[in-house]
Amino acid sequence: MSTAPRKLRVATVITRFNGGAGQVALNGALALDPGAYERAVVTGGVGMDSVAGEGGGADVLYGEEAVANAATGDLTPAAHRAGMEIVQVRPLVPQIAPRDDVAALRTLTRVLAEGRYDVVHTHSAKGGVIGRVAAARAGVPRIVHTWHGFPFHEFQSALRRRAYIRLERVAAKHTDAFLAIGSETVTTALRLGLTGPERVRLSWPAVDVDAYATAPGSRAQARRRLDLPLGVKVVGSIGRLTYQKGPEIFVKALAALPDDVFGLWVGGGTMLAELEKLTARLGLTERMRWLGHRDDVADVLPAFDVMAMASRWEGLPCVLVEAIGAGVPLIATAVPSNQDLVLAGETGLLVRPEDPAQLSAAMAHLLDDPVAAARMAERARGRVGDWFSPAHLGVQLDEVYRGTSKRPFRR
Repeated sequence: MSTAPRKLRVATVITRFNGGAGQVALNGALALDPGAYERAVVTGGVGMDSVAGEGGGADVLYGEEAVANAATGDLTPAAHRAGMEIVQVRPLVPQIAPRDDVAALRTLTRVLAEGRYDVVHTHSAKGGVIGRVAAARAGVPRIVHTWHGFPFHEFQSALRRRAYIRLERVAAKHTDAFLAIGSETVTTALRLGLTGPERVRLSWPAVDVDAYATAPGSRAQARRRLDLPLGVKVVGSIGRLTYQKGPEIFVKALAALPDDVFGLWVGGGTMLAELEKLTARLGLTERMRWLGHRDDVADVLPAFDVMAMASRWEGLPCVLVEAIGAGVPLIATAVPSNQDLVLAGETGLLVRPEDPAQLSAAMAHLLDDPVAAARMAERARGRVGDWFSPAHLGVQLDEVYRGTSKRPFRR
């Protein structure tokens, strides 16, 4: 008599369970067959000293207690509703904090050992390094990491870049398999010797494209929702208000456009106060709106005539795929791996990073030539195949979790 194979226990480890990386991690976990997998999500916190929420001084929160202590925009509640185990390791914070980092490694090692996981799958830069080292120390049989991009880039000092690459090489020795979002991420990993060909697999942002498809009247409805004046043109962007995303470049580009062009930015962050001052200084208070975090992005996107990203560096962001699903023409910076989706002049426009004048010219071009913009948007939709779907990612994860590639160093 045959018996069903034992379920694999998989822990997804991520520092911030939000944004594009968080959504990909969640979509992948949701796509796994619950009959074959027991799923857990291990997230970070905001530091022990600054947290006064649920759990008091506890360094680890579980289940509903962890959900109650989640930050705004965190995807933990969605994972919990789907029946996943939830663990919050509060010393695992996004910023570099030596005391927290040592505590996070020690605590995470204990959590992963007690969880008796068959697979640990890490996401994000810091969670990826600490998570993989902790998983190796805990004796986890299989360790997988997704590169959504790299923490090292041209906009940092050479010393910092070398330090990040060194840390990535240390963590890579404890990794059985990699998923790399975007072709340039694969290329960079191979060129730097972070992996061999047998351990890396190209992946794409997992987005339910159909959820962003627009119905007749959705454009007018979205603009009423945002209380936009009739007849204005709208350039929008989605992302955290951080240096990486270049929101100050976006608003400077908007300043060079006519008064009938409005700017929208969906996403919150630490730069908000600075950006509001810049908006006022540029005389754009009436036509630039910082919308903050929103859970209704699919309903807001149809308000955009153009999606314009000003990022200084990226992996391959989910918002590009979301905009394509909504039929919104694209402008993106010429950074890895945007060119996988934005083919210059074919499926959108590419501009140089940190160049408000070039970004403004691209905005004006698409706004002034809606026929060409619509043609690019249609061609972009053709670039998004089934391999961008959560279902395809689920197949990839199943194959990778049960694969045979081995890490170079095993305790």
